[in-house]
Amino acid sequence: MFDSIPAEPSSSTADANNEVKRYRTIWISDLHLGTPGCQAEKLLEFLRLTESDHLYLIGDIIDGWALKRRFYWPQAHNDVVQKILRKSRKGTFVTYIAGNHDEAARHFLGVAFGGIVIEDEVVHITERGERLLILHGDRFDGVIQCAKWLAYLGDIAYETLLKVNVWFNWARRRIGLPYWSLSQYLKHKVKNAVSYIGAFEEALAREAKSRGLDGVVCGHIHQPEIRMINGVKYCNDGDWVESLSALVETMDGELKLIHWVEESKPAAIPQLPVIKAPNLPAPQLKPAAVE
Repeated sequence: MFDSIPAEPSSSTADANNEVKRYRTIWISDLHLGTPGCQAEKLLEFLRLTESDHLYLIGDIIDGWALKRRFYWPQAHNDVVQKILRKSRKGTFVTYIAGNHDEAARHFLGVAFGGIVIEDEVVHITERGERLLILHGDRFDGVIQCAKWLAYLGDIAYETLLKVNVWFNWARRRIGLPYWSLSQYLKHKVKNAVSYIGAFEEALAREAKSRGLDGVVCGHIHQPEIRMINGVKYCNDGDWVESLSALVETMDGELKLIHWVEESKPAAIPQLPVIKAPNLPAPQLKPAAVE
């Protein structure tokens, strides 16, 4: 289930088949609830099999842009919301950082709903004493700030690309090939996209450094990453549309990326067809001779 973190002893709260892993802090973002691209079932698995003292939802949790175009809200998306609320009731300190797709939440900064506090940004202090700036990151996106209409157009194009990706990967599965993300491939191959990502990461690192902080945790660009930029720890927790990733802080303060990968689950054993034996006459046994 977790592709880079070894298994730990099972917890009393684990279900029959899996183990619950506990962390000091978990960061997730870009769930895009309200869109067909949201991997809500896999997210529910992740939420069910992890516990933490702190849970940060750092933007684009509910996709208001998409819901304005077309209402889409299946039961699994409602289950995700209920699961997060349940975690808050059971003692997890949940902070909701507003993003650009759920920017309406910025009208309620400082307000708590169901124990979940809404903020624009916060500073998190790790167990090791590192001070991290926590924000979605859209304020450092030039397209969002200067040409919002272009961001809306890009969002529609991205949603279309995800639909194409579904059919593309359906065809790959039919011929026995694993999942492959077309949009992630284009991000890495298109020069302008690579330059945009690099500029975004450097801008966030500069902001954290200018405030005298040790690092920054963000989302927004759907690109999970942990790396040092000019002495600042830059962390992006990815998304739950394609990357299916989260950033976690272990109980001793180490930061790690978790990738929830379908390929790590055991494949179903194929069922062989049942071949019936032909109806043959029963053999005739002769009685043994008596000596």
